[in-house]
Amino acid sequence: MASNGQLSEISSPRNQKSRPREEKDEVDYMQRAQWLRAALLGANDGLVTVASLMMGVGSIKEDVKAMLLVGFAGLVAGACSMAIGEFVSVCTQRDIETAQMKRAIENKTSLSAIDEQEEEEKKERLPNPGQAAIASALAFSVGAAMPLLAAVFIENHKVRMAVVAVVATIALVVFGVTGAVLGKTSVVKSSVRVVIGGWMAMALTFGLTKFIGSAAMQI
Repeated sequence: MASNGQLSEISSPRNQKSRPREEKDEVDYMQRAQWLRAALLGANDGLVTVASLMMGVGSIKEDVKAMLLVGFAGLVAGACSMAIGEFVSVCTQRDIETAQMKRAIENKTSLSAIDEQEEEEKKERLPNPGQAAIASALAFSVGAAMPLLAAVFIENHKVRMAVVAVVATIALVVFGVTGAVLGKTSVVKSSVRVVIGGWMAMALTFGLTKFIGSAAMQI
């Protein structure tokens, strides 16, 4: 028969609160990282590519229609490219991991019930090419649409260029914070990395676009 001390220990609020926490399924962040990586990569690429192209074209020709046309073309081409690239890349990764799993199974003379369960869990964690492609294409479109929507309603050229740059910077911060929150990593480190990397890519693309465009206009 349980003593009063044991009964009070079992029925204590501390033990009652700990049970649901133990029974609660933990989030598989390794599984989440597969589509999160593709989504953040697509969003950053879409934002940086379209914003830098628009600012590069805008520095050569003060025409909002030209900026929007170049930006929309970059959105469509980039989304298709990201989807195909992610699909091919993840398919290759999945094939390599599947082949490695088969070699590991062949090297074992017999599989226990625990080994079979582990192999099934590994198969479930294999990357999904279709999921990565869709996430990357949609995220690229969302990222690319931001500078387009920011510029379409502004008539003044200088204000339009400034707004595109500001919107791009804010969006980069949001992408960095979102990735850190969903992946349970450092918010500051993620945000700084995304903003600095994005601005470096934008500066390079902007400079090359302006240089090539100016040279072409002189020919």
